Amino acid sequence: MTTLTRRSALKLFAGTAAVGLLAGCGTGGGSKNADGSVTLRFTWWGNDVRNKQTQQVIDDFQKAHPNIKIQAEPGVWSGYWDKLATQTAANDAPDIIQMDLAYIAEYGGRGALLDLSRQKGLDLSAFDSNTLASGQYNSKLYGVSTGQNALGVFANVKVFKAAGVAIPDDTKWTWDDYLKTAAALAAGAGNYGASYGITDQALSIWLRQRGEQLYTADGSTGFTVDGVASFMAFQKKLLDAKAAPPASVAQEDVNAAVEQTLAATNKTGMSFWWTNQLGALSKAAGTDFKILRMPSQTGKPKDDGLFYKPSMYWSASSRTKHPDEVATFVDYLVNSTDVAKVITTERGFSSSSKIQDAIKPLLTPTDKTALDFLTQIKPELGAAPAVPPVGTSKAGDALLRHLTDVLFGRADAQAAAAAFKSDADNLIKSAKK
Repeated sequence: MTTLTRRSALKLFAGTAAVGLLAGCGTGGGSKNADGSVTLRFTWWGNDVRNKQTQQVIDDFQKAHPNIKIQAEPGVWSGYWDKLATQTAANDAPDIIQMDLAYIAEYGGRGALLDLSRQKGLDLSAFDSNTLASGQYNSKLYGVSTGQNALGVFANVKVFKAAGVAIPDDTKWTWDDYLKTAAALAAGAGNYGASYGITDQALSIWLRQRGEQLYTADGSTGFTVDGVASFMAFQKKLLDAKAAPPASVAQEDVNAAVEQTLAATNKTGMSFWWTNQLGALSKAAGTDFKILRMPSQTGKPKDDGLFYKPSMYWSASSRTKHPDEVATFVDYLVNSTDVAKVITTERGFSSSSKIQDAIKPLLTPTDKTALDFLTQIKPELGAAPAVPPVGTSKAGDALLRHLTDVLFGRADAQAAAAAFKSDADNLIKSAKK
């Protein structure tokens, strides 16, 4: 059997017939033990807080289900998807997989995920049609949402106080206000005023404010070169104003674990995060954060492009040898109030009323801050964006590459935006071949 490198595995998985190409080369999921029990492999990305919570859930599950053993395989975002692609290409994917919106079509559309709607051991009655639809692709349920969240600007209260800068009124602020605030923070606190929005999630918000979108419902790119160029040009303005870190620092920060980011080490005053990350970030930084709406072009909240996003999903490998046991574990994760009391809001706010009622008495001040923000913005939200089409899971990497070229001065915004659009279009076209 040919040895797979990470690069060759990724290339292999990028093919439309990746699943099954290496049938028989790997374990193909969990195993059956001599005592009649089964072992299921369970992978997720996270931070110290999430890892400890998840391990407690695993321990509790195994006490209640001694015939099912869970082998934990935690990771961090920066290396998670490369590893999963390698495992999947080698027919060695974990049985239970923490999945993200950006990858649900990538894996489900290529046959790598189990259709959870067909698993009798999984009760989905607590979830409304919109919640279930967020995990569907081609009419199959490839993921059950762990909860919902929204993107916001996290304002570090300690840094704002040290700089003598007032936290902006997020019901009125524009991107120009964001730039001015970041510059004032950098000058007053002697650190970085703000982190860059150099992810595809931040780009999506920017495009929605311009009436564009990252992807369309029919699986194409939905943006113009000018739309992306304006986004990249704004990041360059932050750099030129010395309101954000040098390009080399920013490049490291975007791939850092939560606890090691500029935000968590109190080196920046404003940064973009999802609401479910507030607890881990606050604990790491040892300070409070105020969640602000995204700035807009007009200064009106209804124009800020925000939406409720599934925090993440519970998915399962289509190659698992134990789908019944997998369904039992996923059912436990999404429906057990015992699990909810351990995880509370770390993976987002569940749309299940039973789970919501169970965790209300346990909400910390940090949890309540995130919940209050989600409640406040609800009347202003737009429709959720289309599921990213097959082939686009690496679009975020392409965006980072071209945007850092702009920050390093290797390309101007217009050229970098055109290159990114070409890359995104080609990723989609290649996946269809």
